Amino acid sequence: MAYILGNPKTKKAAKELVKQGSASCFEPGLGNIPYNGTVSIEGPHYPQPPMWYAQGVVRDGVLVSIR
Repeated sequence: MAYILGNPKTKKAAKELVKQGSASCFEPGLGNIPYNGTVSIEGPHYPQPPMWYAQGVVRDGVLVSIR
């Protein structure tokens, strides 16, 4: 599971970061974020419990959409 830099507390806030073009993902621990492809995202970051989940599309290393 990946997280979005900026630690958005809601899915709506995450979508706003994507609209601004400033959203990027990271994966703590094992695994890598694809340079192009899909990624599963959750938020907010640990140690807070996950409140939302999403499927995202990454192009050229930047998160471009969230479903």
